[in-house]
Amino acid sequence: MSLKEKIVKRKARIGILGLGYVGLPLACEFARAGFKVTGIDIDRERIKRIKMGRHYIEDVGRKEVAQLIKKGSLKPTSDFKALKGLDVIIICVPTPLRKTKDPDISYVVSATKKIAKYLKNNQLIILESTTYPGTTREVILPILKETRKRFYLAFSPERIDPGNKKYTLKNTPKIVSGITKGCARLAKALYKEIVGEVIIVSSTEIAEMVKLLENTFRSVNIGLVNEIALMCHRLDIDVWEVIEAAKTKPFGFMPFYPGPGLGGHCLPVDPHYLSWKLKTLDFCARFIELAGEINSKMPEFLVQRIEDALNKKKKALKGSRVLILGVAYKRDVSDTRESPALDVIRILEKKGVKVSYHDPHVPKLRLDGKVFRSQKAPLLERQDCVVIATDHAAFNYPEIVKRARLIIDSRNATKGIKNRKIVKL
Repeated sequence: MSLKEKIVKRKARIGILGLGYVGLPLACEFARAGFKVTGIDIDRERIKRIKMGRHYIEDVGRKEVAQLIKKGSLKPTSDFKALKGLDVIIICVPTPLRKTKDPDISYVVSATKKIAKYLKNNQLIILESTTYPGTTREVILPILKETRKRFYLAFSPERIDPGNKKYTLKNTPKIVSGITKGCARLAKALYKEIVGEVIIVSSTEIAEMVKLLENTFRSVNIGLVNEIALMCHRLDIDVWEVIEAAKTKPFGFMPFYPGPGLGGHCLPVDPHYLSWKLKTLDFCARFIELAGEINSKMPEFLVQRIEDALNKKKKALKGSRVLILGVAYKRDVSDTRESPALDVIRILEKKGVKVSYHDPHVPKLRLDGKVFRSQKAPLLERQDCVVIATDHAAFNYPEIVKRARLIIDSRNATKGIKNRKIVKL
């Protein structure tokens, strides 16, 4: 039976390398569709939590994962020997930035070398990890070619948006491409089993660039609106009212919103992959660099707003009690990666502020060697300032405004509530 037939008949054995925010939902979707799925992760503690039904990915129900494991449709493991019996392997490992803002694809290279060790003829290998154009062809292909085995190689950018209930893996179109047309067609056949629409583009470089364009578009526009927020502050204009009025225009405008900075596994990272690649070609990606500069300074601006608001209350920043509401990078998720709230906490701590936080999605936070725990029932009345850093739906904003002495709202979460205690970003 050919690999294409195995896929169509859902007999293909699928492996997912990396069981984070991208890999675990993908593994569950294939398992739900009737495939036998092996999820592999080097983090033994993560594997243990998944098996015990204690994983932290809110988009995937814990009970459902437990049922898929019990049924035998999903097998989480940290043993790479499991690669031996697979027909399809999808790489969903992290691609972070180094401190120098250069891409760190060491996880991709390591995963590829593990695959090469156990590679068999006619396997389909797909990279989903976000990376710079050329990675699939220039990095992964040579490693796999050394095995002298026959294989299919493709790239398909992940489009997971944690916490998004409207657009999920199933109803978000999937972009695919392959080293050959045959590779691309096989990858399309695979994803068609779980995704409504699959689009083939002409090269893996284009598919890699698609993801970078999507996130650079957002990063640059958020950078623009953050700068507009800084301008409006100088002009003593309400930036939120400006945006609300501008978005009534039915054409030529798309609303983006300011905030305390960028967070998550994509926006603060992905544009720098493109910028780095272009530097190797003696091209300066000025929009990306400028947007990154503006967005990275927003936590400092928020702290300055806190300090100014306290000064007006004749209260010094140093020694003040400040409660941060929400430390996840976006609403209704537990992901704190690159969260601007973490930078806000760091800056406040350095300035001698007594910082605490409350986040129903993040019970514990380890930051620079120090462990913070979410205040389950924070005494808002005792805080000198309450900062809304992440606008979780679980927060009772009218109650917060009623009880707190001073509120700094960086997300316009208190929209429609008029009170002098509220200071907007």
